[in-house]
Amino acid sequence: MYDSLLRAPCSLLSTMTTEFEFGRIQSGYEWWIYGGILLAILAPLVWIYRRDARELPWYLRVGLPLLRTAVLIGLLFVYLQPRWRSKSEELLDSRVLLLVDTSLSMARLDPDTPGGRAGQTRLQQVTAALNDTDFLARLRKKHQVIVIPFNSVVEHDRQVTLSREQGAGSGEGGELRAESRESRDGSPPADRSGRTTLNSQLSTLDSQSPPDWSKVLVPGGNDTRLGEALEQVVRKERNSPVSGIVLISDGGLNAGASPETALDLARESHIPIYTIGVGSEQKPRSVNVADFNVPPRVIPGDRFSVEGSLQGVGMKGRTVTVELLARDGAAAGDPLRRGQGERIDSREITLGEDDEAVPVKFDLPPLELGDQALRRRVLCLRVKSPAGVSGASDQFLEGEVVVSKHKTRVLLLAGGPMRDYQYVRTMLFRDKSTEVDVLLQSGQTGISQEATHILSEFPTSRSQMAEYDCLVGFDPDWQALKPDQIDILYQWVDEDHGGMIVVAGAVNTARAAEGWVQDAAMGKIRKLYPVEFNQGLSTKTNLMYGSDEAWRLEFTRDGLQAPYLWLGDTAVASQNTWGQFAGVYGFCPVRDKKEGATVLAYFSDPRTGVDGKQPIYMAVHRFSASPVVYLGSAETWRLRRLNPAWFEMLWTKLIRYASQEHLRRQSARGTLTIDHDRYQVGSTVEVQAELKNSALAPLLLKSVMLQITLDGKDQQPVPMLADTARPGRYMVDLPVMQQGEYRLEVLVPQSSNERLSRTFRGVVPKLEEENPQRNVALLTDIGKKTEGDYYPELAVAMSGKAEGGRLKAEVPPSAFSLQPSAPSLVDRLKDVSRPETVAVAPNVKDDEKLLKWMLWALCGVLSLEWLVRRLAKLA
Repeated sequence: MYDSLLRAPCSLLSTMTTEFEFGRIQSGYEWWIYGGILLAILAPLVWIYRRDARELPWYLRVGLPLLRTAVLIGLLFVYLQPRWRSKSEELLDSRVLLLVDTSLSMARLDPDTPGGRAGQTRLQQVTAALNDTDFLARLRKKHQVIVIPFNSVVEHDRQVTLSREQGAGSGEGGELRAESRESRDGSPPADRSGRTTLNSQLSTLDSQSPPDWSKVLVPGGNDTRLGEALEQVVRKERNSPVSGIVLISDGGLNAGASPETALDLARESHIPIYTIGVGSEQKPRSVNVADFNVPPRVIPGDRFSVEGSLQGVGMKGRTVTVELLARDGAAAGDPLRRGQGERIDSREITLGEDDEAVPVKFDLPPLELGDQALRRRVLCLRVKSPAGVSGASDQFLEGEVVVSKHKTRVLLLAGGPMRDYQYVRTMLFRDKSTEVDVLLQSGQTGISQEATHILSEFPTSRSQMAEYDCLVGFDPDWQALKPDQIDILYQWVDEDHGGMIVVAGAVNTARAAEGWVQDAAMGKIRKLYPVEFNQGLSTKTNLMYGSDEAWRLEFTRDGLQAPYLWLGDTAVASQNTWGQFAGVYGFCPVRDKKEGATVLAYFSDPRTGVDGKQPIYMAVHRFSASPVVYLGSAETWRLRRLNPAWFEMLWTKLIRYASQEHLRRQSARGTLTIDHDRYQVGSTVEVQAELKNSALAPLLLKSVMLQITLDGKDQQPVPMLADTARPGRYMVDLPVMQQGEYRLEVLVPQSSNERLSRTFRGVVPKLEEENPQRNVALLTDIGKKTEGDYYPELAVAMSGKAEGGRLKAEVPPSAFSLQPSAPSLVDRLKDVSRPETVAVAPNVKDDEKLLKWMLWALCGVLSLEWLVRRLAKLA
């Protein structure tokens, strides 16, 4: 699409001419070749005719060779493919390529952006400039403008083509169009490289419908590949009439190739690059709370601890004060009280290197319930910035702890006493905040197990199943369950939001022909899993794959970013810990992940790959709103060889993650769910609400409103549309545009002010935060080496010339600053439109008609020659 879009002419000033040509003649010397061949054939032919017609009258001696010569010339004429060719003289519009940086560093909020508007991120300043000024309108008077976002990649699907304004060119050539040419026979045209281009692929807007740039230019990507983006655009445009490239960026370059190759290509192609800088030019000194972990639920009378970490930039060796605040009661959910509360403890922390996470931990006394059944308490970790350090939205983080007598109830279901089962059972039994009931399907009556209760059968009523928050299944024999018990489990996950962790094994999951995977009656069970199993196998052998050596788990990006898999306080620390794990020996093969599921880890043995894709070892999805985690084998006990605490950390986090939705039920009228507590800026949050009416039946409305609060400031409400496939469910995909703490809230319709709420944090990857200041040297160098220029402010570049302290173009005074006598970028981008001759496809019908008359003429000449020879009594 990108290539065809850039090569399509914008404004066409056509002058049609028609010429006669031969399709087989490509150059002048070919006429000598065909003429020589014709003479070589005619010479003996004339000699033969003169000998045969020696006794005939002179007119026959001359006429017969002429007739045969005419036939040969006619055959050569037909062979050379005669045709009429029309050519069009078209005017290719001058183009300006507007390359806009949409990396996550552009989502940064700077306190001192030159010429910037307070309270706006870098990218918001760019979109405001495009929306509020007539910069693009003035450009379009002379050029076609192509806006191309880039971050980790050039975002082809978001680029927009703004065609030259109507009447801007001379004559009818100024007509506003952005279409690819079509040949006369109606077939799709081809560009200069021979690739087909389609009109439907062009993203073109006319002057009456400018886009909302805040929806087009969306931050994303984990790094900035500025050099690669420039090179890609220059290579594709080097043969087109490009007036210049306008690069709007903070100059971030933290991945990919350097821009030197792109600059060399731009110089060779005579394409100047004009850079416009955004963002603060100073590297900020800052300190922020990087992480804060609060247990979601504590038991009255039990001591507990909270942990967090601080990060500083330019603060090595400096000491800061970090405070732990608390609030509850009516103030707990008040967004205006964020970052406030009663101080219950404080620490003096010495900061380390830039972005080094310095841990801080507070041990807290027990919390009591009193006469309450449930107590919610918000804890806040806040750091006090020293003088001269810039403030940030992440100088504090909050977390909510619920004090409740309710312990996390876990149902441990195992097909046999495997090691993972035994270690998890013991761990949960010793955890004071957890109650664990055990159903060992291979156990005998009267067995002894470390458990709160030992079950002899699976729950037989929905009320019994509703007591559990999480089910952990170690290779369970689902076929041992009765149909009504399967229905109870299905409803518990689907409607009551109970979570599951299911571990595959060789005895039941991997049993090919006789196991539950192949049993048609187990369809509901298979539906709960996040993976699709291999079915229809005729063999009776076991399908479990086993290796003689351990293979590491190959975590996906989603797996590395999933906090419930972290073996450490941060993603980096967790990745280092998992790197020490030797791996696992086997897995249960599956066909693929289900639609909407997320692969967390692959089995890394290259011999097990199929079509270049490794087998799935770990996956997760949300069934309804309920987390279901799948593990390919019961081998997490191997972590204990390195450190028993790592095994306990993994399973504690997994069970907390799987139990969260059942524990978070805030109302009998519904639930509000999201997948994670942290999302990268540029990603999308899938928000779901399950709502009921006063009769506890599914609520049937077209939509409900989701109120969004970012760092305590209300944002525009977003409608959540009803899911037509499931009554009572409402969904919306919410883009994370800025870093900070988001609070989502839904007022339950037809209720007495009942509200459902969830919180998450928008974060920026470390790579985009390492050097957030504007790279003035790079932006200046790019402009200088390509005979372009560097503009330090958006206002200077996008406004008209400044004369006498006043801007010619109307620019909101609050948006931009003013630099007198600054050159106008629009004036520097000259019109480089040029004509181009384009051959139109020949008219096939006319060519066929010409050839038909030629063949009839040849037949007539041959018939006349034959008749003359017969009358002259020649052989």
